[in-house]
Amino acid sequence: MAKTKITNFDSLSLQEIDQDADLIPLMTPEDEEEINRENLPESLPILPLRNTVLFPGVVIPITAGRDASIKLINEANNGSKIIGVVSQKDEEVENPGAKDINQIGVVARILRVLKMPDGNTTVIIQGKKRFKIEEVISEEPYLSANIQEVPEARPARDSEEFSAIIDSIKDLALEIIKGSPNIPSEASFAIKNIESSSFLINFVSSNMNLSVEEKQRLLETNDLKERALATLRYMNVEFQKLELKNDIQSKVQSDMSQQQREYFLHQQMKTIQEELGGVSHEDEIEEMRQRAKDKQWDEDVQKHFQKELSKMQRMNPQVAEYSIQRNYLDLFLDLPWNEFSKDKFDLKRARKVLDRDHYGLEDVKRRIIEYLAVLKLRNDMKSPILCLYGPPGVGKTSLGKSIAEALGREYVRISLGGLRDEAEIRGHRKTYIGAMPGRIIQSLKKAGTSNPVFVLDEIDKLSIGNAGDPSSALLEVLDPEQNSEFHDNFLEIGFDLSKVMFIATSNTLGTIQPALRDRMEIINVTGYTIEEKVEIARQHLLPKQLKEHGMDKTQLKIGKPQLEKIVEGYTRESGVRALEKQIAKMVRHAAKNIAMEEEYNIKVTNEDVIEVLGSPKLQRDKYENNEVAGVVTGLAWTQVGGDIAIAMEYIKANADELDLDAEIFEKYNVHIHVPEGATPKDGPSAGITMLTSLVSLFTQRKVKKNIAMTGEITLRGKVLPVGGIKEKILAAKRARIKEIILCKENERDIKEIKDEYLKGLTFHYVNEMSEVIKLAITDKEVKNPKTL
Repeated sequence: MAKTKITNFDSLSLQEIDQDADLIPLMTPEDEEEINRENLPESLPILPLRNTVLFPGVVIPITAGRDASIKLINEANNGSKIIGVVSQKDEEVENPGAKDINQIGVVARILRVLKMPDGNTTVIIQGKKRFKIEEVISEEPYLSANIQEVPEARPARDSEEFSAIIDSIKDLALEIIKGSPNIPSEASFAIKNIESSSFLINFVSSNMNLSVEEKQRLLETNDLKERALATLRYMNVEFQKLELKNDIQSKVQSDMSQQQREYFLHQQMKTIQEELGGVSHEDEIEEMRQRAKDKQWDEDVQKHFQKELSKMQRMNPQVAEYSIQRNYLDLFLDLPWNEFSKDKFDLKRARKVLDRDHYGLEDVKRRIIEYLAVLKLRNDMKSPILCLYGPPGVGKTSLGKSIAEALGREYVRISLGGLRDEAEIRGHRKTYIGAMPGRIIQSLKKAGTSNPVFVLDEIDKLSIGNAGDPSSALLEVLDPEQNSEFHDNFLEIGFDLSKVMFIATSNTLGTIQPALRDRMEIINVTGYTIEEKVEIARQHLLPKQLKEHGMDKTQLKIGKPQLEKIVEGYTRESGVRALEKQIAKMVRHAAKNIAMEEEYNIKVTNEDVIEVLGSPKLQRDKYENNEVAGVVTGLAWTQVGGDIAIAMEYIKANADELDLDAEIFEKYNVHIHVPEGATPKDGPSAGITMLTSLVSLFTQRKVKKNIAMTGEITLRGKVLPVGGIKEKILAAKRARIKEIILCKENERDIKEIKDEYLKGLTFHYVNEMSEVIKLAITDKEVKNPKTL
């Protein structure tokens, strides 16, 4: 018999009955008769117990934390004080209903209710009679049910066999109390003073170390003699366990050799496990040995496993290192050693998958298809390591998922953002408490194959902390020359990562360690054009939001003009996350009208967009006229796409060629203004724009209408190429620019842009700044100049 402890049904504190011995009624046969004469009501409020069972006659304290339980107890305590008590089938269920409770329970009387300092309620109850739930009549505010009494089949008063069973129970209970150091000796007093046979059975059953299911089976046994025999069997098992435990302790204290002691403890443990129906130490070893037979290990891995298994076999199962060794070998057996999924090299299907999931991004898709083509031609080639680089929200992570589907491989993703512990990559040495393998090995175990598509998300956001540099640990992972023998500290043996297709994603390349960046093929995932965003919204975002809000395409339609208005007026990004949020607002507005049965326009108008989203928040791509000298339209690239900028730069060189008086530089100060200064604009691409601006300013000649430019200059007037051409060109077109001046070397970038985006634009390619001035500055002088 265990120490008399009752675990409350809300998994809170443990209450020990033996501390309040006066609450345990030493029931006499007369007390029992009085309980038997009591009539049960037709219906009762039902209190579910989470992890214990109440028996008739037994008094237990219970701590209630659930609102429904507290309300039931308070109302019953203020009324008849009679409630029905049943045990839950699953203690994890927080709000049990009719299907979650057992049908046989015990009518209980509330003896005392105590308010605890932590806000919970402790109630002391005594079991009365068993009942069966006929029908649950209510579940709110707490369970209520119609009940029926369940009578017990009692043996005859002069039954010698039953009397012998009761005497055995009492004697064995006293032996258990005597032999267990955890049970106070006062418990013997309680056992000796119980006169009622049925109460003795119930009292012992309530206080044994049994599961809720086992106690419930005892409670549901109608024949009192059978219940007594079942209780005696459980007590015998517990008594044998106690004898074995005491015997082991005495043997350990004797002067035995190390070998004899280990053998004896193993045998005792085996005996205990067999008594409990568990798996013995030898059975565990044999199970692992059988699992290892199916593994496709090479000779080195096989030898390592056998060595570690022999070490576990020699260990004492009771020491802490045993569980560590078992977890280590379980990981060894769970890893997909030389287990590969078959690649599907249908490149046409792969292209369809990429087109289905991602609109636009033609260069990126072409590059991915090229990689898959090489893999198909050279099946023994080590998988390439790609880095998808671009602004947030353009689909870098989802591209990795599409590649996995196209290849027929498992998809694995780990987020590296904010990671600052090297052990997250390489794992801990298994000698430490709480040691675990790194995320690479854990993810491969989850994938179940050795050649998944592995997405390393946000690789540019790795940090360096006190526990090492995880980006340096990734050098081995992402090096095709090293990763065939990747060493995880926990695994302690090399694992082949060469067949894994690694795909990293990054918003910027500047924060990636140079050695790490050198190991990856960089694929630039540029932002989407307005036209592409509109199509993405039409084909993907709107259908997705309609589905998530329980609607279909017949309930809301947003045309291309309205989608373009949302893109231009309410979003400023390269990707489409903010666009999706704005579309979600439109869908929610329609969903609200549908739910409230109010009228709304199924086909969204421009006025509807303004009504739901408010006035347009962004005014982009302003074009300044050429009525003032020194104003030039430049093209800039920012993280939110292409914008046009206005710039001036002071220049003194070549004053003679430009027919300028040198005194003018000493007479006037020059101020350069770049509108929307809060938007960062990096790089030297405004060089020719600033130079043109100054020439126009000092000569007071107008700049050509509807012309824009971008390019870097040198001190000698050479024009150099710049980046972000696609975004800049699209921004210029939105601002109704007609002519664009670029460096000759940027001509190749223009050829990569679709012709439909270039319609209406004229390009001038230059090598010298003098060519820029001839193209951009007219002979017309500014009337009434105010600038100088």
